Amino acid sequence: MTDINVLHEDCDIIVAVKPAGTESQASHSGNDMLAVLGQRTGTEIYPVHRLDRGTEGIMVYAKTKAAAAALSEAFASGESTKTYLAILCGAPEEAEGELTDLLFHDRTKNKSYVVAKKRAGVKRASLSYSTLEVRDGLALVRVELHTGRTHQIRVQFASRRLPLLGDVRYGGASSPEIAKGSFALAAVELAFPHPRTGELMRFEISPSCRCFDKFKA
Repeated sequence: MTDINVLHEDCDIIVAVKPAGTESQASHSGNDMLAVLGQRTGTEIYPVHRLDRGTEGIMVYAKTKAAAAALSEAFASGESTKTYLAILCGAPEEAEGELTDLLFHDRTKNKSYVVAKKRAGVKRASLSYSTLEVRDGLALVRVELHTGRTHQIRVQFASRRLPLLGDVRYGGASSPEIAKGSFALAAVELAFPHPRTGELMRFEISPSCRCFDKFKA
């Protein structure tokens, strides 16, 4: 695994950038953030939220059980905010808006679907987006999650025929700039109250994938 970029560390938490292709939680391969951060800190690391393996982005981990409980509550209650940048194959008809769907995650296929009716295993999913730029048939969008469902951003846009660039699982076009199993999605901002002091912590990064460079010119 490549070196992990740590943005902040204290006795309660560690905030780091998860590379695309790395598991955010414990895995059999050992190629995961818990293993790497545990080795770095010499302490047990507790996950409180997740990112898809193919997504790069900012994550906060707890270093104590008390911090884990407080952070989990902050994420569950909406006290935290998570903002993403994504590149869509195509452009939304509306430059900005809110998407709300019912999602079902099939664990056997590890794939989520938009469904029409509420039933066992179906959960409401909501996000808001704004289009930042459209170029060469692709759209750069800023996304704020209101809920945290499995593959939520990917499937909500894909269901509207706007799959993420590189996300072949949901119908997106491949790109030589994106590694297999990854896609044009990055968690670029994270804000949450510190689990002990209550201070608002806010962090921001730029995506490292070259696929985002076309929108910098």
